[in-house]
Amino acid sequence: VEGFRRVIPGLSAKKPAPRVHVPLPRHARPASSDDMVKRPLDQKPAKKPSTPCFGSGPCPKRPGWSLDALGSAAVGRSHRSALGKSKLKEAIDETHKLLGLPDDYLVGIVPASDTGAVEMAMWSMLGPRPVDICHWESFGKEWYTDAAKQLKLEVHDIGASTYGELPDLSKTNPAHDIVFTFNGTTSGVRVPNLDWIKDDREGLVMCDATSAIFAMDMAPWHKMDV
Repeated sequence: VEGFRRVIPGLSAKKPAPRVHVPLPRHARPASSDDMVKRPLDQKPAKKPSTPCFGSGPCPKRPGWSLDALGSAAVGRSHRSALGKSKLKEAIDETHKLLGLPDDYLVGIVPASDTGAVEMAMWSMLGPRPVDICHWESFGKEWYTDAAKQLKLEVHDIGASTYGELPDLSKTNPAHDIVFTFNGTTSGVRVPNLDWIKDDREGLVMCDATSAIFAMDMAPWHKMDV
């Protein structure tokens, strides 16, 4: 387990580079994570993207993009080629730098999108101890199903009684492994902070970060192992 301890799932070799490695422009981001947490639920955001054409699926190109950006693209080349490997290394190194990850955290690019990344980690690392699955939307529920029905682990269900509402995260046990989604892809509901995760925990904390990692302040990183 220790050899895989510092891997952040959610990065995929299948995703076009502008979507994976270029964050939202600053004018499209919330002012801060505190602004998102403290704003009343019935109050619409004061800051909005400069274009409404941004969402799941086809998105507008980043500001300043042109076809010149494809001048050095490894089109038609294998990811096993020297050029392909250099592109992957550059993407990994730049991602690590962009996110400001600690030196002992590793970034991995894997196939099968975030689902494959999270399930790869679950199948490889869970099992030695009970696992708390925190869920309040579709993907978190999928991780619960994986752990309970596919892996058949000792699972503690920490789920919301109502879709999109956060459960009581203080019920997590630091002696257990913990799996949670930082920001619900389908519900848009995120954890307010990571204070509920103990620094002296015994188990691994596995975070599905795909809808948060390039758009939200996820620090402190030491609260999450995978």
